[in-house]
Amino acid sequence: MSKKKVVVAFSGGLDTSYTVMYLAKEKGYEVHAVCADTGGFSPAQLKANEENAYKLGATKYVTLDVTSEYYSKSIRYMIFGNVLRNGTYPISVSSERIFQGMAIARYAREIGADAIAHGSTGAGNDQVRFDMTFLVMCPGVEIITLTRDGNLSRKEEVDYLNAHGFSADFAKLKYSYNVGLWGTSICGGEILDSRQGLPESAFLKHPVKDGEETVAIGFNKGELCSVNGVAFDNPVKAVQELERIGSAYAVGRDIHVGDTIIGIKGRVGFEAAAPMMIIAAHKLLEKFTLSKWQQYWKGQVSEWYGMFLHESQYLEPVMRDIEAMLESSQRNVTGTVTLKLRPYSFETVGVDSPNDLVKNKLGEYGEGATGWTSDEAKGFIKVSSTPLRAYYLSHPDEMAEL
Repeated sequence: MSKKKVVVAFSGGLDTSYTVMYLAKEKGYEVHAVCADTGGFSPAQLKANEENAYKLGATKYVTLDVTSEYYSKSIRYMIFGNVLRNGTYPISVSSERIFQGMAIARYAREIGADAIAHGSTGAGNDQVRFDMTFLVMCPGVEIITLTRDGNLSRKEEVDYLNAHGFSADFAKLKYSYNVGLWGTSICGGEILDSRQGLPESAFLKHPVKDGEETVAIGFNKGELCSVNGVAFDNPVKAVQELERIGSAYAVGRDIHVGDTIIGIKGRVGFEAAAPMMIIAAHKLLEKFTLSKWQQYWKGQVSEWYGMFLHESQYLEPVMRDIEAMLESSQRNVTGTVTLKLRPYSFETVGVDSPNDLVKNKLGEYGEGATGWTSDEAKGFIKVSSTPLRAYYLSHPDEMAEL
C-alpha cells in the first residue's frame, strides 16, 4: 500500500524542520520538502536546506525559484501603484507568502499530494495566507499545521529533533528576520515595546560609505529598466543592483505599525533600500508625466491593491482588474529619475522625461503664460469663486466670523 504524499512548505527553520521529521517518522508520510524561493535564499542556504531535508526524513527535496514570477505578477504592480502599507511599509513578507503558497500548491497538484503542511503558528498573518491559497488552489487536499494545532513550544520541537538524532542550532534569537527580493523584515527585541526603536545592531546591513552619491533610475512605461545608464533586460537584476547601491548607505529603514489580518495590531522593523528608492523615484516621475486625475484615481485603487495583497486576497478577481488599470496608467511613465544618497537617507533630485508635463507651450508656473491672457485669468478666477461668493452672500453672519 503506497504512502500518502504530503508537501511541506520548507524554509529550513525550526517549525518546518520539526514538521518534516514528525510527518515522516510518526505519520509515515512520503514527505516532499519544498522551498519556494522569492529571492531571499543564498545558494549556501538552499544547499543546507536540501541536505537537512533528507536528514530529517524527506523522500524528496525541491527548490522552486519563483523570483521572476513574484516580480512580474506582484512587485511590478506595487511599483506602478507606489504601494506602501499605511504609507510606510513596502509589503515585503506579505506579498512573498502569496507566491510561495501558490508555487507550493502547484507542486502539490503536480504530484497528486494528499496533504500540504506549513509551520505557521496561530498568532500571525502567514497562517491565513498559506491556508487560503491552499484551500482555493488545492480543494480537498488536507492542510496540516502541527505547530499551530499542537500549540507547540520551541523547546518541545527542539527536544523532539534532538531525540531523533537531528541536531541544529535553533537557539531562540533576539530578532527574527525574513529576507526577500522586496526587503527584509525584522521582528522581536525592542519591536515588542511600543516605546522603543531598533538599535543599529538589529539591522543586517550597515553603512559602509560616507559622503554623497547620486543614482539614476530609469523607467520605461513604469517598468524599471536601467540603473546609472546601464540597461537591464531582467528587472529583478535591476532591483538587486539598486539594493547593492542603497544598502551601502543603509537607506530604506523604518518601523511599520499596522492592522493584521486576524485583527490585532502588529509592529515590524524593516530595511528595504531598493524598494524605497524605486517607489520614491517612480512616484516622482509620475508627478511629471500623469494628469492630476490619473494620479488621484490611481492612488485610490493602489491603496486597495496593497490592502488586498497584504490581507491574502491576491486571488480575488478584482485584483486583475486593478492591475489592468495600473498598467494602463503607465503608458507615459518613461524617463530617468536622479536620487541623492547619503548614510541613512536619500532625496529625490530631478527627472528627465520625454513626457514631462512641466515643460509645455501654455505657461511656466510662476513665470509667464502664453495659453491665456490676463483678462481670461481674472475671468477664470471670478467664475471659480462663484460658489463661495453665493454662499457667503446668503450667510453674512458666517462671513462676519471670518
